[in-house]
Amino acid sequence: MAVVKTENLVVEKSYQLAISIVRLYQHLSATKKEFVLSKQLLRSGTSIGANVEEAVGAQSRADFIAKMSIAYKEARETDYWLRLLRDTDYLNQTEFENMQAEAKSVCRIIASILISLKSPQSTDSGSNP
Repeated sequence: MAVVKTENLVVEKSYQLAISIVRLYQHLSATKKEFVLSKQLLRSGTSIGANVEEAVGAQSRADFIAKMSIAYKEARETDYWLRLLRDTDYLNQTEFENMQAEAKSVCRIIASILISLKSPQSTDSGSNP
């Protein structure tokens, strides 16, 4: 049985989230004619994976932490836009719950990575991100 590294998991999940966000944006702009909030969602939701990818290619531990921190903030912003779209009746409860579950999952993984990297134990190892 292969072991999946957490970094690979977050890369895959953030990419899958970006695909879901793009599809939701297409749906909102085509069927609901909503362009402003959905564009904000598109920007934050696709930025998560882009920042995770940048973190994977980081040149230093500090660079890795900085990029993952940005990804975390973008994930939180994505949750904000999803809630706003739900509360303004652009998303129904089921659509919201599915998207939010995906976004929160990515957010939790990133938070876990950041917590482990910022713990005193992880700074003693001297290993790369």
